[in-house]
Amino acid sequence: MTYREASDYMLSTINESFSRRQPHRLERMRAFLQRLGDPHLRYPTIHVGGTSGKGSTATMIAAALTAAGKRTGLHTKPHLASMLERTRIDGRTIDEETFAELLAAMQPAIGATAADDGRPSYYETLLALSFVAFERAEVDAAVIEVGIGGTLDGTNLIQPEVSIVTNVGLDHTDVLGETIEEIARDKAGIAKPGVALVSDAREPARGIIQSIATGAGAPFIAVAEAATIAARPSEMYGQSFAVTTDAATYELALPVLGRFQQRNAATALVALEQLRPALRPSVAAVERGLGGLVIPGRMEFFPGFPGIVFDVAHNPDKSAGLAQSLAETFPERRFAFIVAIGESKNAVDVLRPFFGLSASFIFTAFQAPGRSSVNPQRLLNIAEQAGQSARAIADPIEALSVARRNADAAAIVVVTGSTFVVGALRGWWLTNVVERARN
Repeated sequence: MTYREASDYMLSTINESFSRRQPHRLERMRAFLQRLGDPHLRYPTIHVGGTSGKGSTATMIAAALTAAGKRTGLHTKPHLASMLERTRIDGRTIDEETFAELLAAMQPAIGATAADDGRPSYYETLLALSFVAFERAEVDAAVIEVGIGGTLDGTNLIQPEVSIVTNVGLDHTDVLGETIEEIARDKAGIAKPGVALVSDAREPARGIIQSIATGAGAPFIAVAEAATIAARPSEMYGQSFAVTTDAATYELALPVLGRFQQRNAATALVALEQLRPALRPSVAAVERGLGGLVIPGRMEFFPGFPGIVFDVAHNPDKSAGLAQSLAETFPERRFAFIVAIGESKNAVDVLRPFFGLSASFIFTAFQAPGRSSVNPQRLLNIAEQAGQSARAIADPIEALSVARRNADAAAIVVVTGSTFVVGALRGWWLTNVVERARN
């Protein structure tokens, strides 16, 4: 199987799924993994869930483990440019040849599962491929990000060393429930007997998560009580701070923006301290690992005239965090937003935090298999009703070009909303602007 054949196969599975509310949907994933030899049980894992920050927190944990000399797997979703990004070993994505080889080897298990339970979905197949890749690479540990929710997510078949629920906000309400309380119950479903559950959730979600964890026999650790954060003088395009726990003080210099990353770092450190001694990285390894952190598409800044920020903010929790971070990081600057939002999202709630900034907006669209975006004209109407300066340009590259051309040199262009538009425009930017500047 070539990578092109593997990619075509994966795209053909996008619409393969059980109903997301079906209570027995884990049965197919369990049967699929059993046919693969239960690779997810062959190495220690760390399970990372939550509404926002789970990808960043997972990446921080993996970076610390790698810096400590542990061979580390990392599975995150969604990806920005390539499905290969969902499977990383020691910070590197697997290559196309390895991906195709693994998928080909999985075909007998896929076929047998399809015959009995229906063909594994796109998400299930990519998750299983990560599990198999980590087993073959003989990783010392793997950090696994939850896909959606927790209780019925395919990742909930692992037996982790520690579980994490970063926070709880309104997202995927069609799947998880329409209130914070309902969503918290679903996310807390990753709690397991004897496995510490670390959370930075606020009330009312915190109380629900703690209650469910206690009922499951999982020790509950609140980040707000287990760690304190103290600011340090920072570089212009990074941030320095200390995180103090009962065990240690970590002096961190993150080469990433967004004050919300400080909470994510504290969550990662509290979780790392729950690992068995043989896996737990030293303070120096943690500081070294986070000092080289790279998180594409998360408050990712490229200086220039104007500068540009790429940030996936596809739910109200993420957009509120981005708006706050932009205001803190670039005070008294004007922003030129390029935004596309997935059709399943609450566009009004996603956009609302941005309207408090000094900003103009260009609304655009994206194209992705099995996904659709909100019509840019609808987003334009929402903005205009809120008294915002806005226009609609369906082609995202044209939208970016217009925003850059019209923005003042001191302004910040912000590409945000759906993962698909951020990934597409970030890829275009790296190829057509960053690479050309280097040459």
